[in-house]
Amino acid sequence: MIETIDSRIYLASRSPRRRELLTQIGVRFDLLLFRSGPREDEEVSEAWLPGETPEAYVQRVARAKAAFGAGLLTRRALVARAVLAADTTLDLDGEVVGKPRDETDAAAILARLSGRSHRVLTAIAMARGERVEHRLSISEVRFRQLSLEEIRRYVLSGEPMDKAGAYGIQGRAAMFIEEIHGSHSGIVGLPLCETLLLLREFGYPL
Repeated sequence: MIETIDSRIYLASRSPRRRELLTQIGVRFDLLLFRSGPREDEEVSEAWLPGETPEAYVQRVARAKAAFGAGLLTRRALVARAVLAADTTLDLDGEVVGKPRDETDAAAILARLSGRSHRVLTAIAMARGERVEHRLSISEVRFRQLSLEEIRRYVLSGEPMDKAGAYGIQGRAAMFIEEIHGSHSGIVGLPLCETLLLLREFGYPL
């Protein structure tokens, strides 16, 4: 059943790239931020659980973020609107590869991606009240062979440090990529086709 929602939603994400992508397709939104400083909200733990596939992991985290955000609206006495959340991770040989811990970790991740293909998974979820729906975008990315010097310079640029898989396709790392199959916006962090379909499912006028 499709219900009509407000022509404005909440985006539960700190990512400037997701904000830009939503703005690109004309979605009106307010930011809904969970954390203050280094504190982590246990309800949206991003720890990879034993035996969890990358697909199950990214969908669980996205749904948890959306559901937690919907709950925050009541606790903060905010206007009731739908909450959109997303999570992006890399799948390399069945292993979840998230954001690098430090520069050494970033260089190690990039060295593993060099000359190989990997999958980028972005799950999006929308919650309103008790209702939570989600969609999953899976793309394949192939890196050309990277030299150690290229990796060193890229890490020193600072760009890898807040990105899943230690690179951003919309930034300098675009020159590393030989081929992609799937959604470019999904690799950036918000698959616009799936986002549109999910918004329409909740009755967003778009």
